[in-house]
Amino acid sequence: MGGKSFLLGVLTISILLLAAASEGAEPPPSCEAVRKVFQLRRLGPLGGVPEVPRAGVDLQICTSENPTCCTKKMEERYQIAAKQDIRQVLQTSSATLKFLISHNAAAFQETFEMLIRLAENYTSTLFCNAYRNMAAEAAAPVQEFFTDVGLFLFGTDASTEEFVNRFFDTLFPVVYNHVINPGPTDISLEYAECLRAARRDIRPFGNIPNKALGQMRRSLLPSRTFLQALNLGVEVINTTDHLHFSRECSRALLRMQYCPHCQGLTLSKPCLGYCLNILRGCLAGLAEVHLPWQGYIQALEELSGALSGAHGIEHVLLNFHSLIRDALVQARINGPELSEQVNKICGPPVRKPKQSPGCSFDQNKDNQGLKMFSRDSEQTLTNRRKEFLSHLRLYKAFYGGLADQLCGNELAAADGLPCWNGEDVIRSYTHRVVGSGIKAQSANPEVKVKGTDPVISQIIDKLKHVTQLLQGKSFPKYDKWDLQQTGSGRGVDEQISGDCDDEDGCGGSGSGEFKTVLKITDRMPDKTNLSDVKQIHQTNDGSTLDTTGAGCTAMADYMTFMLISLAILFLSLW
Repeated sequence: MGGKSFLLGVLTISILLLAAASEGAEPPPSCEAVRKVFQLRRLGPLGGVPEVPRAGVDLQICTSENPTCCTKKMEERYQIAAKQDIRQVLQTSSATLKFLISHNAAAFQETFEMLIRLAENYTSTLFCNAYRNMAAEAAAPVQEFFTDVGLFLFGTDASTEEFVNRFFDTLFPVVYNHVINPGPTDISLEYAECLRAARRDIRPFGNIPNKALGQMRRSLLPSRTFLQALNLGVEVINTTDHLHFSRECSRALLRMQYCPHCQGLTLSKPCLGYCLNILRGCLAGLAEVHLPWQGYIQALEELSGALSGAHGIEHVLLNFHSLIRDALVQARINGPELSEQVNKICGPPVRKPKQSPGCSFDQNKDNQGLKMFSRDSEQTLTNRRKEFLSHLRLYKAFYGGLADQLCGNELAAADGLPCWNGEDVIRSYTHRVVGSGIKAQSANPEVKVKGTDPVISQIIDKLKHVTQLLQGKSFPKYDKWDLQQTGSGRGVDEQISGDCDDEDGCGGSGSGEFKTVLKITDRMPDKTNLSDVKQIHQTNDGSTLDTTGAGCTAMADYMTFMLISLAILFLSLW
């Protein structure tokens, strides 16, 4: 009886203890935190998110033995979100670099367009003031020439030799008709065509067409390549910003970023080593861009010298009218000899009633008297390029350390804090951390990498190709642009003597960088001569090289606007 009472007492106490234990237990875990994040991220309808954990037998990636807050549909949406998140981080990290290149590409193109318009106006004004009687006939060749310059500079497949020679071919009949052998009537169209065809044999302008060709080649080609290279830089960034992720990589990104949510760990971050393995695997192709990208920036820096000084596009275009002036002087001086040569090839002039109108520019406007336009050393294209390249240089290693940057600054947990390793929250990541690049991924414990994305391979090839262009290797004739030359300092008389066979012409640039000052007289020239305009080439040591030109008072209002606009544009680039 006593034994039965003892057993009954033990049983009663056990029941009471079990009841007490059940009354003090926590309620079942909830998926409320997961539902909130899912809703805030707008990943899908909230109705598809469990309210309490459930068995995750249908999950393929975020598998766990414990109950889970994820469904197969959520897993699919998380995988899409994981790729979008990484792309967003990539775009954020490259935003400053992309703006730097795209802004400068647009600014330099706009500046080049302005220079072309100014150069065309200078040349047209020369004809209008110094050779007014043939200004209207010269207008079309001048306009066509500078249109061709722009088309070539901005990427059209054109030949500088072709459009430079076409300009002088077309100009010769006009000069013959008004300077070499002027008459009361104009030459016929057939005779003009004969002159065009014979220009290269007669050489009425001496060596100046060859000089112009050499200058155009050496200034336009590097500038064209510079613009193409900047546009390619933007293309590279756009391509890497929208990187395609393989199936294996997509699964790894999901496991790193959203699988912890399935266990209710919405605030956890991946371990640094784990994050590095995932991103070095997924961004392995971008790491291959590193060396070509470095070479690309280095080549841009090396090209910078070819874009400035006497061979720079600014100097060549804004002084083209001086070449034309010298060509017209040459033709006038050698007029009798040229007439004899023309008669031998084309016969005596066949003329028709004179129809040549005068200058078509409106020269009755008030002359505001553009006195002087100058660009000091802080306002030149050269310094704008140097400023741009000094900023671009900071991004030489951008693609080499991209995974490390993203994990260290954005994605991974700080040192010493609990972190996610792909399965659970731990104190430290114990797997091996692999290096960057495709080859290093063979030992990656987290993601399998098969090879470089074909799109990335194509970008790498483009970078290598444009680097060769920037270095002049695709144009061996120019020997890396062959632009590190010093001038002979010879004057205009020697330049137009015809004794020089150098394709660039004989005119020396002197030492230092040019600053151009244009001085325009208030009065119209009394005669059709070249004595009223002075073009002053000012070197860094303060000395000047003067050449005499025409009094270009025409279009003063328009020229004032254009020159002031150019000055403002230079300042905006600063």
